[in-house]
Amino acid sequence: MEAGSSGFSAMAPPAFDGENYQAWAVRMQAYLEGCDFWEAVEQDYEVAPLPDNPTINQIKFQKERMTRKAKAKSCLYAAVSPAIFSRIMACESAKAIWDFLKAKYQGDERIRSMKGLNLIT
Repeated sequence: MEAGSSGFSAMAPPAFDGENYQAWAVRMQAYLEGCDFWEAVEQDYEVAPLPDNPTINQIKFQKERMTRKAKAKSCLYAAVSPAIFSRIMACESAKAIWDFLKAKYQGDERIRSMKGLNLIT
């Protein structure tokens, strides 16, 4: 690996096919944190419009925040199966995607595990 490169850009995000949401969510959060995109998912911040006569630093900062939000959304799109993608493609932000997946799949796993425990007993 070249000096100074993080290696994360070459790593693919963990794939999610609708099974084992809890493990995927932990791995995906770690991946997004490593890529410095987790803030865009967790906080879903708004990017303020540039003021009149912006400074170079203001332009850079705005572009960086917009890019980070877009990349976080892109990572989530890349991490899910085509069937799940069709359900999340209308979500406006990475936070909305994350919340949708959590609501849809985290609850399903709890229900399945409770059913399994009931069957065992």
